[in-house]
Amino acid sequence: MITGEIKNRIDSIWDTFWTGGITNSITILEQMTYLFFMKMLDDAQRTKEANANAFGVAVKDPTFKEGTWHNPETDRDIPYSSLRWSVFKNMEPETMFRTISRDVFVFIKTLNSGKESAYSKFMANATFLIQSPRTLVKIVEGIDALDMNNRDTMGDVYEYVLGKMAASGNNGQFRTPRHIIRMMVELMKPTLKDTICDPAMGSAGFIVESAKYIQANYKQELLKKENSDHYKNGMLHGFDTDSTMLRIGAMNLMLHGVDNPDIAYRDSLSTDNTDTDRYSLCLANPPFTGSLDYEAVSKNLLAITKTKKTELLFLALFVRMLEIGGRCASIVPDGVLFGNSTGHKSIRTELIDHQRLQAVISMPSGVFQPYSGVSTAVLIFTKTNAGGTDKVWFYDMQADGYSLDQKRTEVQENDIPDIIARYNNLAGEESRTRKEKSFLVPVDEIRAKDYDLSINKYKEIEREVVEYEKPDVILGRIDALESEISGDLAEFRAKFL
Repeated sequence: MITGEIKNRIDSIWDTFWTGGITNSITILEQMTYLFFMKMLDDAQRTKEANANAFGVAVKDPTFKEGTWHNPETDRDIPYSSLRWSVFKNMEPETMFRTISRDVFVFIKTLNSGKESAYSKFMANATFLIQSPRTLVKIVEGIDALDMNNRDTMGDVYEYVLGKMAASGNNGQFRTPRHIIRMMVELMKPTLKDTICDPAMGSAGFIVESAKYIQANYKQELLKKENSDHYKNGMLHGFDTDSTMLRIGAMNLMLHGVDNPDIAYRDSLSTDNTDTDRYSLCLANPPFTGSLDYEAVSKNLLAITKTKKTELLFLALFVRMLEIGGRCASIVPDGVLFGNSTGHKSIRTELIDHQRLQAVISMPSGVFQPYSGVSTAVLIFTKTNAGGTDKVWFYDMQADGYSLDQKRTEVQENDIPDIIARYNNLAGEESRTRKEKSFLVPVDEIRAKDYDLSINKYKEIEREVVEYEKPDVILGRIDALESEISGDLAEFRAKFL
């Protein structure tokens, strides 16, 4: 858990960017990420050096070698030692600024250590935007106080920074609320056998939370080499079309102890993505709006649902990408549940008749405040290619632990623990009535209602019978009041007029 002291330090760094002229939240996060990476590289090597010295051996695969490094942009040879955080942090402001902006930044851009860092693969188009030596010194001093070797703390730090990015109102669409991600991961219960993918990963929230779930629930099993190798190299996959978010997502994963995820620049809906029957679990909050190159959309997705709506195409993509028996939990806008276009109906028919739709969790519209009031739901299904939908579980989430206004302050009301508990015991839902928050609906009833998945189609609303007084009683009361008012007026006139 991030402490108040660390929060204050991050807030101070954030404010320093603002006073230094960088006010776009995603730019602040990106520049902060570069500096985090510089410190992480040096901290990691210092740990290696300490271990090597203890055993009297040489450091294996050092990032900062003996001798000099050739800067390809300035055609100069630079001592490796001057590229290290522990060295340049003590330089004079002007010297530090030149060293970081001209040499260290180029070094991390050209450092492509593959397995050692997924982050370095997305640095080619990165730009260093801090313009003031004074600003840089204050930021370096703030970051220097953070313990980069404590992955738990740094993971919390990064999540807090991501939260500031969302709260600022700029580019908030990149971040799904952390507690909603955690709910979805806990509903799906990833295992060490899973191969997990988010084809619209953004800042990698779903991948990070899956990694944390595995770390927390399979601590002993991860000590086995085969499990550890799969976790580090084959379990986690993510794609995005935004290089900035790929850098941020890779850093997010690194800070949570995932050093070699399969992260790639890819338009997941296009023909460039050929993944088929590959993953056992998909977790995502795909984009609902934005531009779509319809001509580039994969034809086998259009065969499932012929549409230009990205939210429908992503559901088709999950069906294709999952292996038989693979599971999916995805956030969708409410329109997916009841839209009457051919595309809407075809994807719902696909999930209900050809796959196994298990749950529809309707969320309140304030979940994505302060940057969007869109109403959403979570769809959960399993790929079977042979149907299997029997009963669909509906849940009407009314509270998520935060106020549903722009402020999103913590409140007592929270349906999430109840959602997780009830989903894990669907047999106990059989006796629930349609008047309660959750209930099961037979698939034949859903088909009869034209595959509509909006909870209001099935929920029974109990209305209290209100008995009004008879008209003559009400009129009698009005007459009495008029008589009383007339008497008071007459008394008033007699006294004062």
